[in-house]
Amino acid sequence: MKTIGLLGGMSWESSVGYYQAINQGVKASLGGLHCAKIAMYSVDFDPIAKLQHSGDWEGTAKILIEGAKSVQAAGADFLLICTNTMHKVAPQIEAAIDIPLLHIADATADVLVKKGIKKVGLLGTAFTMEQDFYKGRLQNNSGLTVIVPDEADRKIVHNVIYKELCLGKAMPASKIEYLRIIESLAAQGAEAVILGCTEIGMLVDQSDTEITLLDTTTIHAQKAVEWAI
Repeated sequence: MKTIGLLGGMSWESSVGYYQAINQGVKASLGGLHCAKIAMYSVDFDPIAKLQHSGDWEGTAKILIEGAKSVQAAGADFLLICTNTMHKVAPQIEAAIDIPLLHIADATADVLVKKGIKKVGLLGTAFTMEQDFYKGRLQNNSGLTVIVPDEADRKIVHNVIYKELCLGKAMPASKIEYLRIIESLAAQGAEAVILGCTEIGMLVDQSDTEITLLDTTTIHAQKAVEWAI
């Protein structure tokens, strides 16, 4: 079994989900007392979040590159960045390490393609919804059509992530808003909706709606298990 490298802490709330899902996946596959071999480096998210919102992405890249190198030095065979948004600097991280990077958008695209989905809605931070590093990868590599909420709803989605979910708060009123936004994306033709922030699964899940939801934390973790075993 290969050693899975995790670059976490963005936020630690979702990193817990990664650790749990990966170990559950290995146990389900191998049985007995098996669990995953993991090398993890968890960053302090507060300075990274401040750099994100000031537009200093190179500053965030420097922090994550150091973390990725630590994961590699600890013996990881491949790396997961345990957040969607910070895949904006995935190219810089890939260039700085010698082990493969399991990209969260690629893992998600694999599921969409296998399901035969062509048009998909995307929820996430404003950075993920508005910039091209994530949407563009889905569109260019897998031929998917990606739609996002309107500006007002993007602001709601973004604020709930940073002001509530990253602090471990899942508020009923926010859940209602998220489900409304998900229904709006479906009304625009989305065949499924990507929960493109690793914290969103704390707020909504498939039992809340008939619309197909793709939880990127779960998908990324499952693909890591496949690579490991």
